[in-house]
Amino acid sequence: MSSGPLVRVAFPAPAPFGLGEPPGGVALVTIDRPDSLNALSFAVLAQLVAALRALDAEPACRCVVLTGAGSRAFAAGADIRELADQTPESLAAGGGFDHWDELREIGLPIIAAVRGYALGGGCELALACDLIVAGEDAQFGQPEITLGVIPGAGGTQRLTRAIGKARAMEMILTGRSITAREAEAAGLVSLVVPAEETLDRALALAGRIAAMPPIAVRAAKAMVNRAFDATLTEGLADERETFFGLFASADQSEGMVAFAQKRTPIWRGR
Repeated sequence: MSSGPLVRVAFPAPAPFGLGEPPGGVALVTIDRPDSLNALSFAVLAQLVAALRALDAEPACRCVVLTGAGSRAFAAGADIRELADQTPESLAAGGGFDHWDELREIGLPIIAAVRGYALGGGCELALACDLIVAGEDAQFGQPEITLGVIPGAGGTQRLTRAIGKARAMEMILTGRSITAREAEAAGLVSLVVPAEETLDRALALAGRIAAMPPIAVRAAKAMVNRAFDATLTEGLADERETFFGLFASADQSEGMVAFAQKRTPIWRGR
């Protein structure tokens, strides 16, 4: 394992090639283990969560793009060498899987820019993001069954919600991977692009999100996620309360005044 950082952060993110200036407010987070296809060790997950927490607390940051180093893999799965000798007791006591729960606490929108393999934990990490921009060379799968286990970081739950029971059951029970185009047709990814454009297109999308009012963006993310955790009645009540609350923000006033004045609003995040 490399002795250097396993996760790199660039904030502000570099400009998308050929798409103008760097998108303001966008951070680029890169899992940097290309020699192991960006396998998700416990150390990688700890560094990733720490990086995302720091960005979440940075007022100037408004959207994150998450990717893997190189072009062969977003993340090819968990670090199997690290898992091979684990026991039920060591996994429960070690706390490594708690990092997956911490990802849910990030308020910033996170876009996964996926090239190559997104398998096992890598697929689960992409599913934990808010949007997925996939290169045409991307492959998604939950092959844990071939190792005698099941997805353990949300795969059985998030994949089923994303693509439905029938497709999820077939993928998880056989370990079969699907292509980017199959994933798009199933509703798993937001956008499929030429492989070499993946990161640039994800950064451009992040720039569009970062240009929106930040308080409302965080609220919108929270409410969409709430739709998966609550009944319709509960979700509608939470949405209404959140909607009302945004009318106490300066951004709401600015947005509506700017609309009436036919000018571009200036978002202050207040």
